[in-house]
Amino acid sequence: MTIKDIARLSGCGVATVSRVLNDHPDVSEKTRRKVMAVVNEHGFQPNNNAKHLKQQAGTSIAILVKGTQNMLFADLVEQIQTLLRDNHRDAAVYYLDEDADEVAYAIQLCRERKPVGILFLGGDLEYFRASFRHLSAPCVLLTNCARELDFDNLSSLTTDDEQAAFQAIGYLIGKGHRQIGVLGGNWSTSQISYQRLQGCKRAFEHWGLPFEPQRQTEPSRYSMADAYAATRRLLERCPELTAIFAMSDVIAVGVIRALGDLGKRVPQDISVIGYDGISMGRYTIPRLTTIGQDTKRLAEQGVELLLEQILHGGKGVHQVVPFRLLDGESVAQRTT
Repeated sequence: MTIKDIARLSGCGVATVSRVLNDHPDVSEKTRRKVMAVVNEHGFQPNNNAKHLKQQAGTSIAILVKGTQNMLFADLVEQIQTLLRDNHRDAAVYYLDEDADEVAYAIQLCRERKPVGILFLGGDLEYFRASFRHLSAPCVLLTNCARELDFDNLSSLTTDDEQAAFQAIGYLIGKGHRQIGVLGGNWSTSQISYQRLQGCKRAFEHWGLPFEPQRQTEPSRYSMADAYAATRRLLERCPELTAIFAMSDVIAVGVIRALGDLGKRVPQDISVIGYDGISMGRYTIPRLTTIGQDTKRLAEQGVELLLEQILHGGKGVHQVVPFRLLDGESVAQRTT
């Protein structure tokens, strides 16, 4: 049985039957009883899946997440979904590989699903620069700054990654460390890890310490397994290191495990400082010293910016969210 059959048997129009089945208030009680009598008599069951898809098409907000092991983004997704739900907005989450072209994916998504807005969690500015002009939906990029791109429908929120990395290295230097390694990330100029690397370089220069990036840095993906392997490569090349700055807390966990397997104690032999401030860092042994990003503020302001642009339009807004250093147990004072 279909809606057309119910309309024929009840003597009502198809549109009226649809309004009854969807609980619209603009139907008289007499008409509602007439339609429901036919529905109950024939045991009609609406196709809720089809109904849900129809409601989603052209009304939902898409959340595109770069990387499947980034726990900072997992925290952000949970907060964003709650905020959108509180604003009576549907959301669909899509996970991409950290090296994927998120803008190309968004363009295809807009053709197929027509979201009313998009939140990018992580992004490579080169992809935005190359093809974002093909996107017309309001968008917000979290954890990278898109100010230089100057697209009216693109806002961004980020931590000052260069200054945060500068402070992390300065903290290690203040603890007496001089042989410091930097691990993780992609050094492409359009990536956030590049900004963090620039902050590291500035810190070494500021405190008058030599820094050889080809020796003292090792890239890796944002995963524990990749960080584990990268730590071994870095220590083989620089066995004299007394501290490592990891580009994320997930990377820091991989670093600590690798150091343990190499017979190194943290922080007695090698200190480790991370970046992000995810909750897992409070439960590692030792507790992780890290740069804490304000995920609550990133989520709240990101959702606010997106909903404002969906409802009222206007030019993109670009803001920097404060960070703070969270002192744990993974950095020791160097005495010699």
